[in-house]
Amino acid sequence: MTSAVLGPAAPPYLHVMTYNVRRRMNALTWPPSDRWSVRRPRLEALLRQEHPTVLGAQEALPDQAAAIRDALGSSYRFIGHGRQPGPRGEACPVFYDDARLELRDWRQVALSDRPNEPGSISWGNVIPRVAVFARFRDRMTSREFTVVNTHLDVFSARARLRAAHELRARIGGQETPTMLLGDFNAGPTSAPWRALLDDGVLTDAWPAAEAHLSPEWGTYGGYRRPRRGKRIDAILVSPGVQVRRAAINAHRFHGGWPSDHLPVQALVTIPRAKETP
Repeated sequence: MTSAVLGPAAPPYLHVMTYNVRRRMNALTWPPSDRWSVRRPRLEALLRQEHPTVLGAQEALPDQAAAIRDALGSSYRFIGHGRQPGPRGEACPVFYDDARLELRDWRQVALSDRPNEPGSISWGNVIPRVAVFARFRDRMTSREFTVVNTHLDVFSARARLRAAHELRARIGGQETPTMLLGDFNAGPTSAPWRALLDDGVLTDAWPAAEAHLSPEWGTYGGYRRPRRGKRIDAILVSPGVQVRRAAINAHRFHGGWPSDHLPVQALVTIPRAKETP
């Protein structure tokens, strides 16, 4: 058994993770490494080992979200629902340790010209895309912060860019320190990343980290041995959020990887209200 990359975080630190868990695939014709029945125990082992304070997941179907919550433990809750009307389908849920964090409010918006219309699409994407906004208070430090979790479109470059502009505008209006978690389906030099980082509203947590606990692996692993490459999954933070440690977790569990993506993890501290720039 490998040791945890970060493991549970004690106050004032928060362990934050973003992870595309790969939607459930169980067809007998599907490669075994990609079947949910094979991957589920691997994912459960990873989560029980790492115990992030906050996890932003992508591609989670309802039964997968329930499995993730159960693996994390009885004190964990999650918010966010399917992106299709109903709600149904894949979601971008935010999981959090309720013993540590008090949920103050949350909302889910469509990444479209009609953000309050579930299932709406715009800008060239053919699949609905969403973002979940959640505001928390740390019960141990009383510090408040916002987490945003999203999954940008895989097919349309225009949709990714428009969604990035929309997210930056919304995050720029937040009154609390904010962390954006997500699968951006584009690398750090791409137009969507540049839009998200424009005007210093957000900073890429990887280069901002005081220490790295892994190489800069490409985060789309495809069930292959990790290799250096493009980070399409990331944690971005607003000014004042200090990134103490960062890692891309390439550990194998029960002989393989839990998803075709690798999770990105960070140990952060949230500034007191008066310390926020």
